[in-house]
Amino acid sequence: MARPYETLIAWQQADNLVVEIYKTTKDFPKSELYGLTSQVRRAAISVAANSAEGCSRQYLKEYLQFLHMADASLSEVAYYIHLARRLDLTDDPTTKRLEAPRFDAGRPLYGLIEWVKGQVKSGVVLNVRISEIPTPYVTQCAPAVGDW
Repeated sequence: MARPYETLIAWQQADNLVVEIYKTTKDFPKSELYGLTSQVRRAAISVAANSAEGCSRQYLKEYLQFLHMADASLSEVAYYIHLARRLDLTDDPTTKRLEAPRFDAGRPLYGLIEWVKGQVKSGVVLNVRISEIPTPYVTQCAPAVGDW
C-alpha cells in the first residue's frame, strides 16, 4: 500500500504552491506560454508530483531520491520566480506572494528529507508505518492507515 501522500504537510504545501503558480502565470504574456509559463508550472508540479510518487516506493532510499528531486524542482521554481521579477512579468507584491508558498513548501520538505535520511542511515530500509513519521511532517487529522 502506498503512503498516503495527502497527509504529508510537505505535499500539501507543494500543492498550494502549484495553485499559486497557476493563478499568477495565467496573466503572463502569451509569448511566454511555451517558455517561462510552462517551465515554472512544470517545476512546481514536479515538487508535488515527486513527493507523491515517492510515497509509492517500497524502500525509504527510493523515497529519499524522489524527495531530493522534489527539492531540486523547488530550487528551479525559486529561479523562475526570480526571473519573472527580473523580466517585469511580476511586481514585488506578486513575487512576495509566490515566495511565501515556496518557503512553506520547502521547510517541511527539508525536514522530511532529513528524517528519511536518518532512517536510511539507521538501517531502516523497508516499509515504515505512517504512525512512525513524526507529527511535524504529517497533518494532525491524518487518517488511520496500515503499512505504507
